[in-house]
Amino acid sequence: MPELPEVETTLRGIEPWLENTVIEQVIVRQPKLRWPVEKSVQLLQGQPIRKLSRRAKYILVETDVGTAIWHLGMSGSLRLVDDDEPVAKHDHIDWLLSNGKILRYHDPRRFGALLWQAPDATESEHLDHLGPEPLSDAFDVDYLFQRSRKKTQAIKQFIMDGKVVVGVGNIYANESLFMAGIRPTLAAGKVSKARYDKLVACIKLVLEQAIAQGGTTLKDFVGGDGKPGYFAQELLVYGRGGEPCLHCGSALKEIRQGQRATVYCSKCQR
Repeated sequence: MPELPEVETTLRGIEPWLENTVIEQVIVRQPKLRWPVEKSVQLLQGQPIRKLSRRAKYILVETDVGTAIWHLGMSGSLRLVDDDEPVAKHDHIDWLLSNGKILRYHDPRRFGALLWQAPDATESEHLDHLGPEPLSDAFDVDYLFQRSRKKTQAIKQFIMDGKVVVGVGNIYANESLFMAGIRPTLAAGKVSKARYDKLVACIKLVLEQAIAQGGTTLKDFVGGDGKPGYFAQELLVYGRGGEPCLHCGSALKEIRQGQRATVYCSKCQR
């Protein structure tokens, strides 16, 4: 699924085209997504877009009448297309913009969502429980070390928990743990503060690199400009089970953790 770098790439791709642009029409062809599309999204018609931002894997589009919240799910993508672009199968939602472009939501699996939040809402069931952003100052070694104490959960599952930190999905958890030299099966509570210091730095570095290079190339993901990401070309362990470790040459091991593929080097990661 699109992970944090892919969502950030999408945001950066569409933001220059949407901010201060008026949404002239909202077309919902398929309202049955992960959560049903609320009729309130029709309030967007005639509204200028004031601000775009990202929280975890959600893209927030703020207007005077409320905030639309996009989630790309497993296979969703947001693209800007010309107003004469033919509608394809799985093109579920269009925003017709005053600049002549269309923001088009495409989602073959329909696990994504378009949510609505009223301007006076003080709580959000989707956002309030989330941990800090991994690239923010709030995510540091002191925070992560304290959260990990007495945790018997494997370190990989721990850093993938959105209540602990958002946006460290499976691909980037694999990569960060390899860079930090930490075995993914090690209990989170047994990792020293010094090793957490290195892990925090590696998580930030891996995500920053991915964002800079346009997100990971996944078969279902297309960026806001219609171009896929390229970070997959530089993955060190993910998807390379059985291949030689790029550091020591040993065969990388692949196991399942929480129904997700985990790839690591038994010599480099302890």
